[in-house]
Amino acid sequence: MKDITRAVVAIIVVCIILFIINLQLDKTSGRSGKDSLSVYNWGEYIDPELVTQFEKETGINVVYETFDSNEAMMTKIENGGTSYDVAMPSEYAIEKMKKNDLLIPIDQSKIPNLKNIDPYFLNLPFDPGNKYSIPYFWGTVGIAFNPSLLDGQTFESWEDLWDPSLKQEVILVDGAREVLGMGLNTLGYSLNTKDEDQLQEATDKLKTLSPNIKAIIGDEIVETMRRSESAVALVWSGQAADIMYVNEDIDYVVPSEGSNLWFDNMIIPKTAANVEGAHKFINFMLDPKIAAQNADYVGYSTPNEQAIKLMDPEVTGDERFYPTEEMRERLEVYKNLGVETLGKYNELFLEFKMDAQ
Repeated sequence: MKDITRAVVAIIVVCIILFIINLQLDKTSGRSGKDSLSVYNWGEYIDPELVTQFEKETGINVVYETFDSNEAMMTKIENGGTSYDVAMPSEYAIEKMKKNDLLIPIDQSKIPNLKNIDPYFLNLPFDPGNKYSIPYFWGTVGIAFNPSLLDGQTFESWEDLWDPSLKQEVILVDGAREVLGMGLNTLGYSLNTKDEDQLQEATDKLKTLSPNIKAIIGDEIVETMRRSESAVALVWSGQAADIMYVNEDIDYVVPSEGSNLWFDNMIIPKTAANVEGAHKFINFMLDPKIAAQNADYVGYSTPNEQAIKLMDPEVTGDERFYPTEEMRERLEVYKNLGVETLGKYNELFLEFKMDAQ
């Protein structure tokens, strides 16, 4: 009888241990429930203090993971296995995720702070009525450069990057659409072209830039430019602001031929385990004070017009990072081009990278 009792006790103890281990795995693997929230975001794209503040205010534990491309983010969500509650994809990714039934509709009655968003950033073509996404940040793609390392060069045109004096001085952000887009802009083509002849022409044009290319990198581009280790870089506007905050020699420009105008929005993936908490988090991030603090930390442009009123006018009045509507007219928003065409962009980008080595 004692042996049976010991066996039962042992089984109970093992079950308790397994239960505790499972809870820990839930926390570390991104799985969430009503007491935790799994957030999937770009690197360096939120003020950590705000995550802590949200946890204190709501009692919800935030499990935070990062991704380095829209494609990587979409693949992980599509494959399942991890219940992300909130993610911050770009507009063309949202369009694709919506088409593939990967999103849960937003209950706007639970997002009262939506009223703080500038109407310009609402009801855009990739998500009419903001049924599936809420604005987070926006910006442009352009050229960050250090005049102190240059001999009077300016970058009014994308063609200026091909100046022979810039040999081994140009850094490119590691993004297929950004780099191919630069080639397309230089030739006067659309950033959303599906024409394979135009794409190949843009790739061939980029290959002639190879002598000037120092590196094709990701987030490291910020530190490299801060330390004046390179003179010129193709960057997202927020990266430029981040660089300029530390190195005042740096300037940023969007060339005259035009460029990309992008939007990153908050969404609730289909696999979310804490939909209620997701709405609380999104609404929290739209509070004017929270949004202002987040924009100051991240460096990207906020669509929150009430937050802008709380920010430094020198920042929000800087047309390099808050371009006027007139200036935005010459910029183009990425569209979802479909799997086949995106595959072609990635293939040609890889071809170019191999040539640039």
